[in-house]
Amino acid sequence: MKTFFSLFSFFFFLFSVNAQQVQWANKLIKFSSDLGGKQFGIKRILGKPDAFPQAGSSPNAWTPKKALDGYEWVEVSFEKPQTVKQVAVFENLNAGCVVRIGVDTGSGKYETVWSRKKDYKTPTFKATIPADHAYYFKRKRRKVQEAPDVLNPGVENAILENAVSGVVAVRVEFNFALLPGQKQIDAIGISDSETPLEAKINTNESFEKLGQSTIVNLDGITPTNPTLTKDGKKMYVTAIADDRDLIYSFTKKTDGSWGNKTLETDLNTGITYNYIEYVGADFLLKGGSKYTNGSNETGYEVFSTKNATYEAVGPVKVSAYNNYEDTSDATMTADRKVLIMGLETDFTQGGKDLYFAQQKEDGTYGLLQNMGKVINSATDEDMAQLLSDQKTLLFSSNGFSGYGNFDLYVSYRLDETWKNWSEPINLGSKINTVEFEGLPFYDEKNEILYFISYADGGNVLKSIPISKSSLLKQ
Repeated sequence: MKTFFSLFSFFFFLFSVNAQQVQWANKLIKFSSDLGGKQFGIKRILGKPDAFPQAGSSPNAWTPKKALDGYEWVEVSFEKPQTVKQVAVFENLNAGCVVRIGVDTGSGKYETVWSRKKDYKTPTFKATIPADHAYYFKRKRRKVQEAPDVLNPGVENAILENAVSGVVAVRVEFNFALLPGQKQIDAIGISDSETPLEAKINTNESFEKLGQSTIVNLDGITPTNPTLTKDGKKMYVTAIADDRDLIYSFTKKTDGSWGNKTLETDLNTGITYNYIEYVGADFLLKGGSKYTNGSNETGYEVFSTKNATYEAVGPVKVSAYNNYEDTSDATMTADRKVLIMGLETDFTQGGKDLYFAQQKEDGTYGLLQNMGKVINSATDEDMAQLLSDQKTLLFSSNGFSGYGNFDLYVSYRLDETWKNWSEPINLGSKINTVEFEGLPFYDEKNEILYFISYADGGNVLKSIPISKSSLLKQ
């Protein structure tokens, strides 16, 4: 018994030493300024980092009014009191402007626990330098100092000299005159350890064990919007050209490559935005038609595919349809009962969001409803594919912690409302790069993921084997 107790104590000690209690700011108390709006606003600092580790300018971060050369501050609270040894401030643009940090242990007053030592050799930056009021040939001479386009993101891991117990809130003060250029703050975290807090990409271990993706040869076209039939034997791809977007089809050969390039003349009804969004058992969902904002027109139409021919069935209509941009993206369930769209409306969480609409008895769709704050960020979510279980959703976004530009993610529907989705999971570094990845299509029959990636100055179609067991909702 004594030996068992000793081993238990040893492992408990190891766990206690290695465990790090971390919390992210979950509520605003006070702040110096706010630009307002859902993008770049003060609320963007709440929660864990989402503009890191890719960093750079992001609507997911707070941009104070005096971010160029002024003094700003923010007070935030946390879900529960804890001992604090470290306060981490994630500055995704021009890091190094945190000058003072205070903590509140429940009294409502802040005790300064960290401050930046003044570097008198480095002059502070001013966005506007006043004129010197001297005249030369009756013309005022003005001093001009331009702010360089500096990005240098970083994390201010402020280690406190002495740990403070029972911390409920933190005050962070900034002097943005310390560095030139625009400034943004992504997140504020606290820890009971000196181990530096880092932004971690929410991915799955199984995705990191995938092989490398390969480029699909499509006979010289610059592709977008890959969509496959249910049996995985036919692929529709839109070729991007200067004068027109054209839909082609390819058939799968016995060696797994794609051939028999065919121009689908009957489907190329418009000049631009001709693309297939969904392939059903006997129909296609196609984009490229004209629409008018404020009406029920969406720019999408349904084609029947009976007897190996294409015949226009009619437009896809949504009640009071409205879109801030000229483009959108769409998919639907196999029974056409639910339509999913990526676009920007009055109800957006930021940029483009994912919405759904349910089919009415007359075949049209009701009002678009936002899928919620968990799956939609302050930036863009778009290019979705709903898998056959009607719960697993693939999409592209630049609004969550990722590897670069737009990354591919998967999220799972948690109930029947279509508004409750799981936290998006990044599909990993074997799929996502520092460039654009979007327009995913998963071939469930052959368990292959196809997607568009930007490489060598243009779009390419890539594929990668990925098992249904690691991708679909279990």
